[in-house]
Amino acid sequence: MFQLYVARALAIATLLTTLGFVGPARAASTILGQGAALGAAADATVLAQATAPEAAPAPPQNPSKETPSNRSHEDRVETRIKELHRKLKITAAQESQWNAFAQVMRDNAQAVDAVLKERAENLYNMNAVEDLRSYERLADAHADGLKKLVPAFEALYNTMSDDQKKNADIEFGKHEKRPPHASK
Repeated sequence: MFQLYVARALAIATLLTTLGFVGPARAASTILGQGAALGAAADATVLAQATAPEAAPAPPQNPSKETPSNRSHEDRVETRIKELHRKLKITAAQESQWNAFAQVMRDNAQAVDAVLKERAENLYNMNAVEDLRSYERLADAHADGLKKLVPAFEALYNTMSDDQKKNADIEFGKHEKRPPHASK
């Protein structure tokens, strides 16, 4: 039973990470009730990376340093927004489309966070039907978010130079572990 739960958590964590909503450690730890199911954020990171528990990294020696697992979700979204802005080399003329896209990213992250928070709060009290409905709400939040994200990104993408589009294709392709497009 626990293995089935871990497999589900890993699948959801992979989905969240692939869509760029959250980092792998946060996705797994949130799905697992803030890491409580395995007892530590390091174990959640291990789950997200699909490695054996004995391969878990040692906890940071300096707890005051920020790591991806102890930063807030909003901080990680903001970091991703800044990183994309830099990597995509957004120009001043593209700022209005960029700002609309970035706001959709923020809104989507908040919507998914709300579903994950509700799930984490009720995780140990759900029966099988409630568990499936919880996953359904999560899938719906992702689908709804993508329905908003795609047009916002498409509007931005349509303003990009060929070099910017190549950067975008590479950057978004990384999340699916596919090779970069050979654009010619």
